[in-house]
Amino acid sequence: MDKILRFDMGAENGPVCREEPLGKYAGMGGRGMTSMIISQEVPPLCHPLGEENKLVIAPGLLSGSAAAQSGRISVGCKSPLTGGIKESNSGGQASQVLARLGYAAIILEGKPLNDNLYKIVINKNGVVITENNDLKLLGNYDTVDKMKAQHGDKIACISIGPAGEMKMAAATVAFTDMEIRPTRHAGRGGSGAVMGVKGVKVIVLDDTGMKMRPPKDPDKFKEANKRFAKGLKRHSVTGEGLPAYGTNVLTNIINEAGAFPTNNFSSGRFDGASAISGETYAELETKRGGRPTHGCHRGCVIQCSGIFVDKDGNYLTKQPEYETVWSHGANCGISDPDLIAQIDRLDDDFGLDTIEMGATIGVAMEAGVAKFGDGEAAIKLVKEVGKGTPLGRILGSGAAVTGKVYGIERVPTVKGQSMPAYDPRAVQGIGVTYATSPMGADHTAGYAVTANVLGVGGNVDPLKPEGQIELSRNLQIATASIDSTGYCLFIAFAILDQPDTFQDMLDVISAFTGQELTADGVTALGKKILKSERDFNFQAGFSSKDDRVPGFFKREPLPPHNVTFAVTDEELDQVFNW
Repeated sequence: MDKILRFDMGAENGPVCREEPLGKYAGMGGRGMTSMIISQEVPPLCHPLGEENKLVIAPGLLSGSAAAQSGRISVGCKSPLTGGIKESNSGGQASQVLARLGYAAIILEGKPLNDNLYKIVINKNGVVITENNDLKLLGNYDTVDKMKAQHGDKIACISIGPAGEMKMAAATVAFTDMEIRPTRHAGRGGSGAVMGVKGVKVIVLDDTGMKMRPPKDPDKFKEANKRFAKGLKRHSVTGEGLPAYGTNVLTNIINEAGAFPTNNFSSGRFDGASAISGETYAELETKRGGRPTHGCHRGCVIQCSGIFVDKDGNYLTKQPEYETVWSHGANCGISDPDLIAQIDRLDDDFGLDTIEMGATIGVAMEAGVAKFGDGEAAIKLVKEVGKGTPLGRILGSGAAVTGKVYGIERVPTVKGQSMPAYDPRAVQGIGVTYATSPMGADHTAGYAVTANVLGVGGNVDPLKPEGQIELSRNLQIATASIDSTGYCLFIAFAILDQPDTFQDMLDVISAFTGQELTADGVTALGKKILKSERDFNFQAGFSSKDDRVPGFFKREPLPPHNVTFAVTDEELDQVFNW
């Protein structure tokens, strides 16, 4: 993985590609790679949909190897949604395949001189770029089906749906899973719109004939990797809860904690939670012939994905994840698991972030566009987005824009990005992460739910401000590093609770790279990445005043605990004072 593929999509005679060495980006991967390239090559004040912005796709440092749980991929750009730097993370097969092809990053630059749409094919023989205007406005599923028909069933695809082509701020970049279905998405921040600006509909990856990436010390790597995988299996979350019920194992837990945002963040408990819980979905999938336990890429040990089938046993979508079940479920007052699964399929096909869309529809429901609990109306609204109608374009621009259009105050966003499935009043640590992450409201940037609710890595009272700054700070630093390795963030449960598993992870990375990694090294890398991201945002016009939650979280007590967000602005300004 010693090369970068750089595409000039605006070249005078049509798009051109060149290979180049890693140079100053040597030793970087995943989020570290995307954020370093964006911070050093993209003008912070550029328009996110202009030719000066770039889209960077980077596998993790360990991707393409035999390292367990190492198939995550990062997508970076200046975000059309937030106006700041963006790294969005996804699973799927593409990371492993791209890394085995030898590429540490794909960089898309410029914009086509016409409105042609392009397909890029990358395999062991090199790169081919062709016009493919017959793909225009196709959904991700039809696009991938066409690619399979043309290139066989040994491929991985990176694609955008109609939302990306229409340059909507809620548009995603889709990645195919092991069944070559576009079910995994770099969802947050509108990276799909930037790929649409570049005129790239799909990137087809084929690693046929390529070998696994070898470690520098094979014996130590093999032994450490075996211990690490056993550690993941030993932990109750990664070895039991997530494999059995997927990420949606959290619905009943977070609802019981009073932190499950309901009806556009007006309550912390949803009466219909049990009907859409992970336990209910797993039972439905088993009964109908689906699969509640499944990996999104080869080498996944945790197996937190699943396959959801309809009442007739036909494939519909991946097992809806916790964030999707919350956003299109409780946040919109909907308790029908089949309706939520239908919306999940539509979001994946159109190429839309399920978190942003569910939060947006919740705001629209508060505005009276539809009624809370009306699942059929929610489906119609998502279809409006897919068709690009005037209403659809408003909704496809995200919750912040929708709130402005309809004059709604209760809009749960930070830096223009919608909050995920934990109310910051009942999980104050995640509120700190929402407020201060360079990415905008993002639970994965520093998942304080661990110590606030789950008792993982310690215990910090979720309803009080004490201890939340340090908790979020440490998690944000660690997460930036993990996002660079290709490891799935869910390894955090095991490495926070089991010191030996943390050491095993360090040993895997050290044996693979040939350079010893320590806990201090993990911290140093995380700080370096966060500093580059924050520097970009400040140059783009952000200040400490953007590191805040909306005012209603400080004024409106959240039932059932009747608490407000109590971390002060002065405390929030201390997060990055290391």
